[in-house]
Amino acid sequence: MCTQSITFDLSSALHEENSVSISDPSLDQSPQVSPLQIMTDRANHISVAMTEDVTSTNGTPRTKVITSSTMVELNKLQPRGSTVSFHSIQYKVKLKTGPLCKRKNTAREILVDLNGIMRPGLNAILGPTGSGKSSFLDVLAARKDPSGLSGEVLIDGAPQPPNFKCLSGYVVQDDVVMGTLTVRENLRFSAALRLPRSVPQKEKDTRVNDLITELGLTKVADAKVGTQMIRGISGGERKRTNIGMELIIDPSVLFLDEPTTGLDASTANSVLLLLKRMANQGRTIIMSIHQPRYSIYRLFDSLTLLVSGKQVYHGPAQNALDYFADIGYACEAHNNPADFFLDVINGDSTATAMNKIQGEGHFHTHTHTHTNKQCAVYESKSRKHLKGYRNCSNFRDTQVELERITQGKQYTTKPTSRTITYNSSFFTQLHWVLGRTFRNLALNPQTSVAQLGITIFLALIVGAIFFGVKDNQSGIQNRIGALFFITTNQCFSTLSAAELFITERKLFVHEYISGYYRVSVYFLSKILSDIITLRTIPAIVFSCVVYFMIGFKTTPAAFFIFMFTVTLVAYTATAMTMAISADQSVVAMANIFMTISFVFMMIFSGLLVNLPSIMNWLAWLKYLSIPRYGLTALEINEFVGLKFCEDPPCLSTGSHRYTVVNVCLVFSPSHSRCTGEQYLDYLGIEYTTWGLWENHVALAIMTLIFLVIAYLKLRFIKKFT
Repeated sequence: MCTQSITFDLSSALHEENSVSISDPSLDQSPQVSPLQIMTDRANHISVAMTEDVTSTNGTPRTKVITSSTMVELNKLQPRGSTVSFHSIQYKVKLKTGPLCKRKNTAREILVDLNGIMRPGLNAILGPTGSGKSSFLDVLAARKDPSGLSGEVLIDGAPQPPNFKCLSGYVVQDDVVMGTLTVRENLRFSAALRLPRSVPQKEKDTRVNDLITELGLTKVADAKVGTQMIRGISGGERKRTNIGMELIIDPSVLFLDEPTTGLDASTANSVLLLLKRMANQGRTIIMSIHQPRYSIYRLFDSLTLLVSGKQVYHGPAQNALDYFADIGYACEAHNNPADFFLDVINGDSTATAMNKIQGEGHFHTHTHTHTNKQCAVYESKSRKHLKGYRNCSNFRDTQVELERITQGKQYTTKPTSRTITYNSSFFTQLHWVLGRTFRNLALNPQTSVAQLGITIFLALIVGAIFFGVKDNQSGIQNRIGALFFITTNQCFSTLSAAELFITERKLFVHEYISGYYRVSVYFLSKILSDIITLRTIPAIVFSCVVYFMIGFKTTPAAFFIFMFTVTLVAYTATAMTMAISADQSVVAMANIFMTISFVFMMIFSGLLVNLPSIMNWLAWLKYLSIPRYGLTALEINEFVGLKFCEDPPCLSTGSHRYTVVNVCLVFSPSHSRCTGEQYLDYLGIEYTTWGLWENHVALAIMTLIFLVIAYLKLRFIKKFT
């Protein structure tokens, strides 16, 4: 890809793979194509759809068919990287300081006036911790929150396309890949959703197989990536899998945020050798890195040094040592250049004062005094490095080139860079995301098998405690206690749903921004998979065990209403859990909020407190109680039609009559027996048909409201750093 002329000669590209072409007047008759169109065409055709848009010598567009056998070779020969130029990039964040009553808003500068050009090749952003490397990378990749951001980033001389995030590749620092799937399954997932729907599945599989070979993952292609519970592939293989997920679309620019994090020296070196090999094929690779070894540093084509958000060097990596030597900082023969640069820009005594110390013929050991002086003059040294860089010829040459790019800019207005586009339909996305979610649940025993096992265990315990309830005074108490425990247990058993969105937060944000799927697809797949596997099946099993062990009404209608009510309570509680946890980042905090909510709901369920006696300003809380609706429905279903205290032992005699209250005499003083309807009247429960089903309607409405809240939280959650 060139900067000025969009069309290029493939034969000349074979000789100058990483060079930037200049417009040739003889080519002025060829039609001009926007960078957005070229990036889109690349994603739609090159190396995937087996076609390539080319221009004949007379300027007439035509289409050249690329056979499968020549596709890989052509990809290796054809320079596909774009030239990324950044102009006056500044980024500030607002911070709140001071006590709560005297809170003040202050602005902190993260990036300060960054300018430069990154061409096809391996471009490294180097700097100490907190220098702004990751923020700068996010700005270049259009993944930074635009508030507080100024300046512009051009791709091949034009503003970033609105969907640049979907056309470029971005490998995050922490590997985000589904660990329960194999390497091949993860790559097929990316290919199915990110490649155009016009590409046949066979060609997508071919692309996956080619990438597996290119990335050196053939031996582990069918091995699971691995989780905390499942042993998987090595760290280097996992990193290459993440890179492959982004290379599926053959991006014009590939961004990597500290790709060596968590890797040993040998593995990190192998990953960088892979990136260098891809850069030599014409890709534009931009990466941030903290402290590379020398074998990694020598692979860099371009180097950008940052300190406190300021740019102290930008240019060819091989010229960096000469530049610092010219301004008075000579690197020792056996010193790692990357370490040397960090020492210099940090003002480290070993790097900045060695020449003076050696010139004096002695070495001072008072390092603590020198360290104090270093801290005092750190800012002045930073300004000195910045001033020195801006006075060098390399900076002036870069400014001239940036000015030329700006003058030839193809667009006069800068489009928004927060548009998400999709290459697959809604139902295609749902098919793949739902399938992956179900497979993840099936291969995660701690979430699926354990949930069902705990449900069966609790059902047996409850059934044993309330086994064979009688139709007498104790039977009424036991029934109420069992029904209360069942509804409460269904609420607290849904706490596991808090992890639904929290544990996959980074994976979801990355895949959504990259254009894998819509938020609605992810939300719907999570809802369906969780409801069917972790809510419906356990609720049905729990109902079947406890209903017959306890000895509730033996009519089929009563049993199915019981099962339906228990399941609906689980749905509503799950929806509330999702609504609370959707915007949380820590599972513990979500569990605290949900536990407090469920405890308040228990109080207003109708068993622990007589609801009519509650003060008016608190009485409205009963309408928010999930256990209240569930318990009321179960009480109506169970007590209507039952008769109690028919046996003589039910009547209390002597002093025992005054020790244990005979509920039958309370409900029916003139008779020795009572009915379930009388007990419901005593509780103030309307036991008509509508009185039963209005509780289910209330639970259904609450479920929908909570799901809408959860979706809106997920939809508007902060997805940009």
